[in-house]
Amino acid sequence: MGECEMARDRGPVPCKCCNQVFSRRQPMIFSTYKFILFFLPVLLGFRILIKYDRVPWAKGWLVLASLFFYAQGSGGYLFLFLCTALFNYGVGRRLLLAGVRADGGETGLRADRERRILLAAGLLENIGLLGYFKYTGFLLENLNFLANTQFALPRILLPLGISFFTFNLIGYIVDCYRGKAERCSFLDYMTFITFFPHLIMGPIVKQKDFVCQIRSPAETRAFCLALFLFSVGCAKKVILADPLIAFAAAYYADPAAFGFAESWAATLSYTLAYYFDFSGYGDMAVGLGLFFGVKLPLNFNSPYKARNFVDFWRRWNITLTGFLNEYVFNSVYRFGQRAGRLFLGVMVTFLVSGLWHGAGWNFLAWGAVNGVFVFFGMLATLYGRRLPSAAAHGLTLAGVLLTRVLFDSPTLSGAALTFRNMLAFGGLPGLVMFGKSNIQVCVLLLLGTLIVFCAKNAGELMETFTPSLKYALWTGVLLTLSLFFMTSVSSFLYFQF
Repeated sequence: MGECEMARDRGPVPCKCCNQVFSRRQPMIFSTYKFILFFLPVLLGFRILIKYDRVPWAKGWLVLASLFFYAQGSGGYLFLFLCTALFNYGVGRRLLLAGVRADGGETGLRADRERRILLAAGLLENIGLLGYFKYTGFLLENLNFLANTQFALPRILLPLGISFFTFNLIGYIVDCYRGKAERCSFLDYMTFITFFPHLIMGPIVKQKDFVCQIRSPAETRAFCLALFLFSVGCAKKVILADPLIAFAAAYYADPAAFGFAESWAATLSYTLAYYFDFSGYGDMAVGLGLFFGVKLPLNFNSPYKARNFVDFWRRWNITLTGFLNEYVFNSVYRFGQRAGRLFLGVMVTFLVSGLWHGAGWNFLAWGAVNGVFVFFGMLATLYGRRLPSAAAHGLTLAGVLLTRVLFDSPTLSGAALTFRNMLAFGGLPGLVMFGKSNIQVCVLLLLGTLIVFCAKNAGELMETFTPSLKYALWTGVLLTLSLFFMTSVSSFLYFQF
């Protein structure tokens, strides 16, 4: 993933690992002065309109602000985003109307046929859009290799957040087809789809869960909790994640130039950095949502405390796991079917997850290995097999590190080289020398590990939060430190997905 990150920084050039092209234009990162200056007038305008009971105007203000926010990082695709949002609104509205008529008889049969056609059209548009932008280069590259053809690999600029807003749209039209979506106005729909705290990196939210909140946006929310969560997430990102990302990216750009200590440090750095980067974004997103009276779901629940991979995926990127479980796994496997069908359902789900994360064989391998681990975890639960706690947690963490190398290496050969480096122990003096040369990284790894395993996560903090001097001091300290570390802009790792 280091190559992807550097490709984004160098400007509009293709990434070596996936041939996707990243724009030189930086998105509006939550953890920057630019965003804070943008957010304050947006919140102020929203609150003024709400105070004078101009709820539709407040929602319209929020939609315009969200579109402006998106345009900062992917302005060239703003029109495309609006078109796909409008198309899916039309499909969803027709699905809901046809669902009312599908009550038996000849009229019901026609309505049911119309619903299936509409669903197919909606899925084709969303999956086709995602497939074109993310996988065209990958497919052509492999076709050239297998068929000895000479198709030129296109330089396709990846729209910001396409994987996340596409899944929100797919979930919306499927729920409309199943009759689980809520009929809402076009303004409510656009507020749901464009809401900037979750627009480009999740969490993935169901339309009915969101709409029921924005119908009463004047409800009083815990302003102090919102500010506290934002400060926690900001500190995770700029103080912990960014320095670890810089170290790990340098290693994965050229693993052949490093040895045993660097390979382990880089793998551990990315393991912690992905958590602090993504959960930090999630904490900030939930905090920002609360400012507008919207409670977004938390995406993490101490995943590195999991005792098996089934448990891990219930704790990591929770809304994505829920989406894949509901719309992919449950479409393949039904409770009570044989183990072979269970294996198929798990593998299909995690191969889809791998492809969603990126167009590359390393991502497919990552998905396959996760699928195998999850399947054996399910079997152990079904047959009542339970390892001692220490062994279960240790094996799960070892599996997380194994899959982390597959995920972060630009190629499978790069992953193999990293695994060789991790096994090539060079003796204690080498470790001591590495520690002396990389004191900051070692301190951050130790601090990050202590936070991951010993500190409360965001959900636990929310449960016990009460406005008090203690939380006010923590908010002030974390936000002040974060502001000092905002000297450079660093994108969130999941912006590339």
